[in-house]
Amino acid sequence: MRKQLTIGLFGFGCVGTGLYEVLNQSNLLDAKIKRIIVKDRTKKRIIGAEHFGYEASEILNDEEINLVVELINDSNEALAIVREALSKGKHVVSANKKLIAEHLDELLNLAKENNVSFLYEASVAGSIPIIRNLEEYYNNDSLSSVQGIVNGTTNYILTQANYGVSYADALQKAQELGFAEADPTLDVDGFDSKFKLVLLIKHAFGLTVQPENVFNYGIRQIKPQDVKYASEKDYRIKLFARAEKIGNKIVGFVAPHFIKKDHVAYQVDNEFNAVIVEASFSDRQLFLGKGAGSFPTASAVLSDVSALQYDYQYEYKKSNTETKPVYAEDFYLKIYLASKDIQALNEIPFYFLDEKFQSSGYNYQTGWVKFSDLSKFDFNNIEKLFFAVLPESFKDEEEFLKFKAENEVLVNEIA
Repeated sequence: MRKQLTIGLFGFGCVGTGLYEVLNQSNLLDAKIKRIIVKDRTKKRIIGAEHFGYEASEILNDEEINLVVELINDSNEALAIVREALSKGKHVVSANKKLIAEHLDELLNLAKENNVSFLYEASVAGSIPIIRNLEEYYNNDSLSSVQGIVNGTTNYILTQANYGVSYADALQKAQELGFAEADPTLDVDGFDSKFKLVLLIKHAFGLTVQPENVFNYGIRQIKPQDVKYASEKDYRIKLFARAEKIGNKIVGFVAPHFIKKDHVAYQVDNEFNAVIVEASFSDRQLFLGKGAGSFPTASAVLSDVSALQYDYQYEYKKSNTETKPVYAEDFYLKIYLASKDIQALNEIPFYFLDEKFQSSGYNYQTGWVKFSDLSKFDFNNIEKLFFAVLPESFKDEEEFLKFKAENEVLVNEIA
């Protein structure tokens, strides 16, 4: 049975404003915003001052408000709000991927104790309904991987790089368009994508992984020579958040990838996001949409509000199975590693080398490395090195040793 929702809204920025507008345009919801809490008393807004308050208690202590929608930037402040709202028996909808990734199990337990829902569809890939699909559609399917572009800022910058625009110029344009913050670190160093990947892993594979245990490498160190290499090979560079099942293990990380023309995300450009799900029975499926912006993100928040009219909750069935996979780093992948300093290429051990290029201005090599070796380095702060993942499939220890033995025999025969 559908129930009425009385909403207390924290934050009236881009997404909060969008939610207010789309909620007022929808005739399908029995929901109203009673109070909006903001910080800046002097800021001009599209509605009158009588709608706003400035103390969290105005919402949290209001017994009529049964749903809190949290849309503020400060994750520490947001955590306090969400904790108290759940403790007081209020449903919560949030878009704060950092908050959720760092405290998910705690907040789920709190919601369960108080018999309320905690929903966050808008926290991953904006308007793309990926979390609920992973929860429901793929519940009985055997998922093998979930990966994709989940940050519009970096995808915009990389799209411009493919057209020959430098990283610095593309970043500046992204900031002018409002895609990138004045301090773009969370986006361009892959932290934003990592927080989203933590949530994807939870809903795809049932694992809770702490963000500090997930490797993230962004696009800050990309050079024109790297873009040229991609162009020569008919690749495009995309920043992927990627999780895969290898045997009974789950591997996951964020890093630049070279993808081929036949990859479903090859033509996904600018601020668009794309999530690719692969499963045993449904094969490969692509979810495409705008990953940021007022109305796209607000539409995801609105879908959670709509679901709460029927007391919807995530069931986390994959988390409740007796046999769950483990999170691991002991696998092999093929990468491109480049630097102006040829000696710097030796800092990463290659277990099988495919190609090596040297010149007076730039050097690179491609081949197979062990992920646990890569993850020891903070590549975001190593300006002299850039790496990107090449399209070949990951290999576990047994697969790699077999591959290496076969190819070494082939090399010897040719020699």
